[in-house]
Amino acid sequence: MSGNAERIVVRKTYKLYIGGAFPRSESGHSYPVHDAAGQFLANASLASRKDARDAVVAARKAFPGWAGRSAYNRAQIVYRIAEVMEDRRAQFEEAVARSEGVKASAATAIVDAAIDRLVWYAGWADKLTQVLGNANPVAGPFFNLSTPEPVGVVAVLAPQSSSLLGLVSVIAPVIVSGNTVVAVSSAARPLPAVTFAEVLATSDVPAGVVNLLTGHLDAVAPRLASHLDVNGIDLTGVEDPALAISLEVAAAENLKLVRRAPGSEPDWSADPGLSRLTQFLQTKTVWHPIGI
Repeated sequence: MSGNAERIVVRKTYKLYIGGAFPRSESGHSYPVHDAAGQFLANASLASRKDARDAVVAARKAFPGWAGRSAYNRAQIVYRIAEVMEDRRAQFEEAVARSEGVKASAATAIVDAAIDRLVWYAGWADKLTQVLGNANPVAGPFFNLSTPEPVGVVAVLAPQSSSLLGLVSVIAPVIVSGNTVVAVSSAARPLPAVTFAEVLATSDVPAGVVNLLTGHLDAVAPRLASHLDVNGIDLTGVEDPALAISLEVAAAENLKLVRRAPGSEPDWSADPGLSRLTQFLQTKTVWHPIGI
């Protein structure tokens, strides 16, 4: 090729992330993504109800192995996600700046906060049992021990405005505690999310632990809320009160744990606390006779 010849730009096709692979939507449909100024950025896959079902199948398949890992090992894996994000920070900064319409310095701060949030949650993985579990006093020759356990497959409807920090802040605590996730990214700002999916695929996260869909909430959220193999749903990204209520009603069919829609965008820069770590846990109590 001549040194002054104009090269052809390799355009990227943004796909879904299901079971550790990057399939196109089974519908074959995509939708245009624009930056904060309204300029065209790319086309993203438009997830369908079938894609949501496939993601749940992948999450369920991954759950026993992920929940069965030691908490320390899950911490190592989540920390590894932060490491890979650090290596790709320039790409994340550009995606956040263009998607959210913020200056470069603000985008850098958002990426820093997202990486730090992963490290923070990783540090909690092997401490949850000590904080939440306990030995219960009982009258009799028994040990009575309570420990937290993950509920299973959790659907996470990510924030619509905070395309990276909000996404990380709702996914990380769910997987740190041993659950697997089907996440639906911001519909208008999916590019940081699909870049995050590429990080997951190139870190040590087992296939199916996190599955990420792009598209419109009203297309896939009802299917996730009513799916009988989904054990919990986080409605953080739902901004329409009517949709939030309908999803809660659908989730009641198999008594899912529900994190209700907050009504307004949380302050993702604030101390996250432990509520998201404990939201999708259940307590197992074991009785054992003394001396046996």
